[in-house]
Amino acid sequence: MAAALEEDEVDNDDYYSLLNVRREATQDELKASYRRLCMLYHPDKHRDPELKQQAEQLFNLVHQAYEVLSDPQSRAIYDIYGKRGLEVEGWEVVERRRTPAEIREEYERLQRERDERRLQQRTNPKGVISVGVDATDLFDRYEEDYEDVPGGGFPRIEINKMHISQSIEAPLTSSNTAILSGSLSTQNGNGGGNISLVLRRVTSARGWGEVEFGAGDTHGPLFGLKIFRNLTQRCFMTAQCGMQFSSRGVRPAMNTVLARHLDKNTMGYLQWRWGTQSSMNTSIVRDTKSSHFTFALQLGIPHSFVMMSYQYKFQDEDQTKIKGSVKSGFFGTVVEYGAERKISRHSVLGATVSIGVPQGVSLKIKLNRASQTYFFPIHLTDQILPSAIFYATAGPLVFYLAIQRLVIKPYLRAQKEQDLEKQQETLSSGIARKKQEAEAAVLLMQESVRRIIEAEESRMGLIILNAWYGKFVTDNSRKHERAKVIDVTVPLQCLVKDSKLILTEATKSGLPGFYDPCVGEEKSLKVLYQFRGVMHQVLSGDMEALRIPKQSHRIDADT
Repeated sequence: MAAALEEDEVDNDDYYSLLNVRREATQDELKASYRRLCMLYHPDKHRDPELKQQAEQLFNLVHQAYEVLSDPQSRAIYDIYGKRGLEVEGWEVVERRRTPAEIREEYERLQRERDERRLQQRTNPKGVISVGVDATDLFDRYEEDYEDVPGGGFPRIEINKMHISQSIEAPLTSSNTAILSGSLSTQNGNGGGNISLVLRRVTSARGWGEVEFGAGDTHGPLFGLKIFRNLTQRCFMTAQCGMQFSSRGVRPAMNTVLARHLDKNTMGYLQWRWGTQSSMNTSIVRDTKSSHFTFALQLGIPHSFVMMSYQYKFQDEDQTKIKGSVKSGFFGTVVEYGAERKISRHSVLGATVSIGVPQGVSLKIKLNRASQTYFFPIHLTDQILPSAIFYATAGPLVFYLAIQRLVIKPYLRAQKEQDLEKQQETLSSGIARKKQEAEAAVLLMQESVRRIIEAEESRMGLIILNAWYGKFVTDNSRKHERAKVIDVTVPLQCLVKDSKLILTEATKSGLPGFYDPCVGEEKSLKVLYQFRGVMHQVLSGDMEALRIPKQSHRIDADT
């Protein structure tokens, strides 16, 4: 069963959409819809051999859908696993006599087991590459000092430091994990590296512990311990100690953090650090759907400071964030502001401008690509210059807009088109089958639709004049794209009852007489109808519920 569920095959049969009922439909609603469709598709109502065969296929499909959704156990399995879950022989995964709640619990247990197996097969690599750039020659140079120097007319931009780190995880058992990491650093021609091995064990649902062994040519051997523990439901603690061995002797260090949930979105932290740089730190972090706020106060050697930062999260598809912070202490004062945005499915690009005394002006560019981070700190000036601040602010914005328009958007558009083509090729056989079923259903509906129209005309009721389903192109900038729609006038008229048409919140491609004309693309339903002799029109999204008629759909005679 687990193997069957992991297949990427798409199930085209949506039983809820086929019966045109909501997912919370009662037994009475299911029965009423089933009877209506049985009257439409019953084979005995059709004398033509070809129509009779098509009616029998559709009748069996409707009957299968009703059998599944009317049985609580089968319905629960269908809701969780889909149609494939019902095709497993012997019900190997769940017992037929279990309740829907028990079936869902069983499914969650299987999910956890599959997650554990996948966890054991992956190494979860993480890496950071940082390249420091010295660009102070752009702003802090005197032109007359370079007049006699060959090439002196061009400012020098140098890479003065670099850092590379990488780590991989190796799950040993369900509760034990080994983490191997290493790093290399260089600055102004001098560098070094280190390597470490961490063994982590989850002792219970409330805590875990780590043992770390490390070695390097800059700091010497390292031995450390770390413990995490949930003290209560709202409070946890981490304690860490280590011993660094070097030519100058042994350097012990300790670090303890106590954290507590102050409310649903707010955490409070107390941290004590002892060693070569001892300090006490308290901070409050509030994280909501639209913002992130941090306030921190530290007293220590050699640095004491107060820091406050705020980040606003836009509720858009690109997950845009703008942020600002102020940090002041014995080292001086630093003001930072910046933004970050998602540029692809797995990539986030950010830029931050740092203005400080005595640090000067810097631009920090950061790219997160899946589990890899690329960081480029660019030091512009050692003093605060308006020109450096302007270019650090405007430069990344202009560069991003140009790259977004010329590179990112064309690439994402091409990638989306390729994905759609692959998806359509994969589902081509299923689409062809659904199209044949839809065309057969429309033929079987003709007599019923004729009677419905006669009845509606006699009472000045609801007449569907035209209905189209699929992808509509209304934006002038997308005129080159081709509309992909199908005529669904007959199927919609067939669903009219007592001068009303009600469609539930489900994809309309599963309705009788419908199919998906543009797999993977956004679809809508456009209906032109007449009610009480007055013209109406409505455009509805694929997953939106629709009730017809409505006063708001009326087309004014003046327009």
